[in-house]
Amino acid sequence: MLAALQTRGTVVRNLQILVVEDDDADALMISEALNSTDAHAAVDRVVDGRDALDYLRGEGAYSTAKRPDLILLDLNMPRMDGRETLAAIKSDDRLKAIPVVILTTSGAAPDIVASYQQRANAYVTKPFGLDDFESTVRQIDRFYREVASLPGGKA
Repeated sequence: MLAALQTRGTVVRNLQILVVEDDDADALMISEALNSTDAHAAVDRVVDGRDALDYLRGEGAYSTAKRPDLILLDLNMPRMDGRETLAAIKSDDRLKAIPVVILTTSGAAPDIVASYQQRANAYVTKPFGLDDFESTVRQIDRFYREVASLPGGKA
């Protein structure tokens, strides 16, 4: 977690990122955008909230999963949606310090308000064009990698 490297005189962290996204195409675009930067993120993906919680708690098939530095969370997923997942993460003392960015197609005001009320760290509506989508993901990555201070280790 938070491994650092020296790039052009600036310390750049390599992030461990969990992508919670049921759409294969969106997940691929997110992964490609994250790995097109100077510091390649370690990206893991799960397809719904139940798998995300298992991953984050190191349960079942995810017993060796690394704690992520950042979670990119879609809202609209099967089994357990992003709203329920966010609420579960932010109410768990072991997980609530992990930054969660909602990355979703919904730009609906009730979704935005509810996400912030559940303590999302940011809410980003997915752009429609490929270039804009990748640029947006890279900006999220760059902010959390180069600008934000992140909790290290167990919270």
